[in-house]
Amino acid sequence: MFSLPPRPSTPPGPRPPQNTVPPPSRWTYATVCSSNINRSMESHNLLTQLHLPTTSYGTGSQVRLPGKTAMLPKIFKFGTPYEEMYDNLVAEDFGYFTQNGIIPLCIRGASIKASPTRWQDTDVEVIRSHDVVICFEERIFDAVVEDLQLREPGDDFKPVFVICLDTKDNPTESKKMGRKCCELCWRLEKIEDLSEGLGDVIEEFGEEMGKVTDVKVLYQVCYL
Repeated sequence: MFSLPPRPSTPPGPRPPQNTVPPPSRWTYATVCSSNINRSMESHNLLTQLHLPTTSYGTGSQVRLPGKTAMLPKIFKFGTPYEEMYDNLVAEDFGYFTQNGIIPLCIRGASIKASPTRWQDTDVEVIRSHDVVICFEERIFDAVVEDLQLREPGDDFKPVFVICLDTKDNPTESKKMGRKCCELCWRLEKIEDLSEGLGDVIEEFGEEMGKVTDVKVLYQVCYL
């Protein structure tokens, strides 16, 4: 008759900690691209997995996704649920929009939040809650900085640190820069005062990036 081998004895020493809670994040983050479905969502997803509080946005007038031709993009209003976008794309051509990567982006988006959020339409108090804003294109960086400068600042004149990591708008490049974004944010988590230490971190990070890519890391401090 077959019998199971004896159960190994428990090794000596303290038991591993149960339900370990990660330390609280020092800063809060926002990630911003054009349509809030690819670049900003890639980093939103990764930073959330690292337990860094993150919200994502888009700055475009509409959510624009690649269609079957360059002249016929798929266009949705901000606030349209990712699930609704998914249903629309599936109904039109599931195979095509799966192959070009858009359906997986909708599925990922729906797993993180309900719908794309437009930066310019977001309440000032929500915007003020972010310490660091990471933009994934220079024109988006410019749009965010301009928007912050046009908003009425609060009584405490809170600094908001806006960073640009210029990234091509495709899933492959967004994954690469998403990992770099996480690396940068971990470095920022070690700073006790962003006003004192962020410039040095950005300079060092930019020099390292310059060795492997031509992407320039920009930043600007705004007050809100």
